[in-house]
Amino acid sequence: MSNPTFKHLNEDWNAEPNAPYEEVTVSGTTVRMTFFLNPWAYEAEEDEKGRLTFEQCSRWRLGPTNDHGWYAGQCRYSKVVPAWGEFYELFGEDDQRLTPTDWYELASLESQKRHFLFYLRSNTFECFAAEWRFERGTPIERP
Repeated sequence: MSNPTFKHLNEDWNAEPNAPYEEVTVSGTTVRMTFFLNPWAYEAEEDEKGRLTFEQCSRWRLGPTNDHGWYAGQCRYSKVVPAWGEFYELFGEDDQRLTPTDWYELASLESQKRHFLFYLRSNTFECFAAEWRFERGTPIERP
């Protein structure tokens, strides 16, 4: 495997480590993932939601690997990603990027799309998109 490099993107926020209750919605080529924020390690109200929005997304996935699989070396990036539970942008050659079989394809994959990866408690979120942004929401009731 080629070794991509990883840029850590969530400097002052993160998903709740035990039960983020991530949810993905899609509208055209805009993909939004909402999740509970971590109020213990970062400035966030309890039950406050965060939302990542990815514009001009060509494909996305939310699925394996969970934290146990990552630590057991079952993730294709286990040996090269800096840390579990973080949000990254990947750079460089990566012959493993399309290895998962659970991609949702929204448009043809163009070479200029950026590769994003977010390790959550029980899932990994991944997408190829032109841009991203993070927003905080108001606290809401847990499911």
